[in-house]
Amino acid sequence: MNASTNSVYRRRLLRHRLGIGFSVAAMALGLFFLGWILFTLLIKGAGGLSLAMFTETTPAPGSDGGGLMNAIVGSLMIVGAATLISTPIGILAGIYLAEYGEESALAQVTRFVTDIMLSAPSIVVGLFVYAVYVANVKHFSGWAGTFAISLIAIPVVVRTTDNMLKLVPSSLREAAFSLGAPRWKVAMLVRLRAVKAGVITGVLLAVARISGETAPLLFTALNNQFFSADMNQPLANLPVVIFQFAMSPYDNWRSLAWGGALLITFSVLGLNILSRTLFRQKAPN
Repeated sequence: MNASTNSVYRRRLLRHRLGIGFSVAAMALGLFFLGWILFTLLIKGAGGLSLAMFTETTPAPGSDGGGLMNAIVGSLMIVGAATLISTPIGILAGIYLAEYGEESALAQVTRFVTDIMLSAPSIVVGLFVYAVYVANVKHFSGWAGTFAISLIAIPVVVRTTDNMLKLVPSSLREAAFSLGAPRWKVAMLVRLRAVKAGVITGVLLAVARISGETAPLLFTALNNQFFSADMNQPLANLPVVIFQFAMSPYDNWRSLAWGGALLITFSVLGLNILSRTLFRQKAPN
């Protein structure tokens, strides 16, 4: 190795080490702030966790005690209904994109709109549902909140389903076609079944995405201090309660806000761990 080649090698090695060093430093910086946020949330949120938080409704301003039972139940109802709406729509749309995405103009437009919806601010979705639904029926409701966060979840499920179906080997599709299976059966019973773990992962990630959305619910479901299971009326939910309580001057409300934030954080963390565990169990070695 001559001097010129040795000099080039040393420069490339130096650039490589600098790149790795900057990457590790950036990762460490991000992990530091993430750990700081989680540590602060754990320290302050642990004080708000109690049995009363799950068994009592939100307290009146300035009063002691109380909990978040109505907000927890309301969030479960809204997120559950939104999941039931967005999952079949998203999976079927993803199947259509994967099967006809290369030969249909409608599929190309759908994929373009899906990409826009993935990056659209959630407050815009909330304003849209407010203008289209809430302003016409003249009242806030749990259904309005459900429609708003469904519009946020659907693109996540569509994109995940589309990407997962594209991973199915073409030989598997050709084998199904050679047996005389129609195209819709190949899509539903062969391709979708082969990547069902990945599709379930996408659904769980969509649920985690919408569980903490506040802006859309401010314009649609709003809030309710009392317990209510009527989806056609304003419905309490954790994100809006956390927002309102965190901005209040009452120590009890702020403590409940920290407890609710910790509850949502660990719920989303659990969903992410569950989705990764399901996908890892089904992945080929």
